[in-house]
Amino acid sequence: MSKDYLIVSKKILPDYLDKVIEARNLLENHEAETITEAAQKAGISRNTFYKYKDSVYDTETGISSRYAVFSLILKDEKKALSSVLNCFSSHATSIVTISQSIPIGGKANVLVSLDISAMTCTVDELTAALKKIPSVRKVHLDAME
Repeated sequence: MSKDYLIVSKKILPDYLDKVIEARNLLENHEAETITEAAQKAGISRNTFYKYKDSVYDTETGISSRYAVFSLILKDEKKALSSVLNCFSSHATSIVTISQSIPIGGKANVLVSLDISAMTCTVDELTAALKKIPSVRKVHLDAME
């Protein structure tokens, strides 16, 4: 994962970051017509909105053209990758790229990039579903845009 990104619990972040997401959602859902109106409704300044609007994202809400990159460690067994791909498909993600290493020591590393704009669940729910697959040893969300 790029050193430019972190996955951090909201509990330790300032409240105004959640409000930036709220303001962006107000604009996307046409509940506010201008950035000024969205910022006022969310309780932040326009400056705060502009400063963070392209840097803060919520994993729970769908934003069109969003992408996610997952790294997985799979057991070296038949249909392991197929099971993972079926899981992605059943949650309405579109696979952009797949990279799989040669299995060594009974395991294979897989890197999958997905278009999650039409996904039917949250990223956390998808991760949990992947972890339930018997051939999956480890799942990690590397990046999301």
